[in-house]
Parts: sequence; structure tokens; C-alpha cells
Amino acid sequence: MGRLFLINLEGNFYSCKHCQTHFALDDDIISKAFHCRHGKAYLFDKVVNVTIGEKEERMMITGLHTVVDIFCVVCGSIVGWKYESAHEKTQKYKEGKFILERFKVLGPDGSLYLASQDAHVAGSDADDV
Repeated sequence: MGRLFLINLEGNFYSCKHCQTHFALDDDIISKAFHCRHGKAYLFDKVVNVTIGEKEERMMITGLHTVVDIFCVVCGSIVGWKYESAHEKTQKYKEGKFILERFKVLGPDGSLYLASQDAHVAGSDADDV
């Protein structure tokens, strides 16, 4: 394996809860109104220091989407997913955007998120499982 080059973000950022690798700036959040199996999930315009998995069709509350899971480039932990395509017209805005699961990342202040801190919001996006 070659040398790993990481992007270090400045300002308020979200990072891996296992190895503290930087992922995304707080300013790049599009929405905090998403949910996943573990609670809150945030939609980001840009994410760094991740690798992607295989494309798969996933049924979510808002319909069928083609997604790829995203993993921390340093420790390999799954941290969310990227929307490759949306099958519903109203969901096309998600294409090319990233979800970071709040349970799997540290907040800008270094805080952990516990799933019990959050109540489920109807109409948010999550795996329909």
C-alpha cells in the first residue's frame, strides 16, 4: 500500500470517533434532519478522507436510492453513505451528497452522540429495515 495523504480541516469539523480523522466541516452541512438506524444523520455537501464501497440499491423512507457506503480511510470504520442516484424526482437534490451518521463521528466540539439522545422524526431518511 502506498503512502496515505490525509486532508486536515481547519475550523469546526466532524471526525472519526475511533481515530479522529477529519471528515467534514460544520459549514458544509446541508441538513441535520436525517435519520439512520442509530439516530441522527447529517447530509453534507463535501466529505474528505473516506473510501467508498460497492454501489447498491437501498430502500429508504423517501424511496429507492443507489448508494455507496463510506468508510474512514485510516481505520476502515463505516461512517455513512453517499447518494449516487435517487429514483424519485423530489429526492434528486441528494445525488452526490454524503450522509455522516452522528453516532459514528465526533462533533465539532469532540462530543460523542448517543442514540438515546434523539427521538425519531417522521419523514426523515433511513434504511427501511
